[in-house]
Amino acid sequence: MALKATVYKVDMQIADMDRHYYQDHNITIAQHPSETDDRMMVRLLAFALNASESLTFTKGLSADDEPELWDKSLADEVLTWVEFGEPDEKWLRKASARAKQVVLYTYGGRSVPVWWKKNQANLERYKNLAVYNIPEDAVKAMGLMVNRQMSLSYSISEGEVWLSNGQDSIQIIAEQLK
Repeated sequence: MALKATVYKVDMQIADMDRHYYQDHNITIAQHPSETDDRMMVRLLAFALNASESLTFTKGLSADDEPELWDKSLADEVLTWVEFGEPDEKWLRKASARAKQVVLYTYGGRSVPVWWKKNQANLERYKNLAVYNIPEDAVKAMGLMVNRQMSLSYSISEGEVWLSNGQDSIQIIAEQLK
């Protein structure tokens, strides 16, 4: 019998002073059985950092030709393609060809510098690709906030994120690799 996804309800308050985006989002997010709490929270952070009225989660791990998060225009043009982890360069080439902007969030701790050293030269040619590394300690702290029903506040200013769930707060400063 196959394991089913776990469903989470998330009330997000986003105050992004860098982009002048202030909005509340009520999100239902499915956590794939193979996905960790840490990774799911990185997906929510990426949503907050790229939030718009048209940003949506896709089929994610279940789809071969879609990112896990994207922003599409009314004409079905992919405006922003958001990826996670340490993907193959071929996947990022495909994403860069299909979208106006591609954003990759790495979060693997000690494996990220090794992956980056191996792929940096090849990824430099993609002018519409941005790569950010989320510090391992911040990822672990976000993972501890997971609850089936979450109320999360994201305050973003000068690239710095303050995440709060009402009891705990975390400062997240993503390192821009590209």
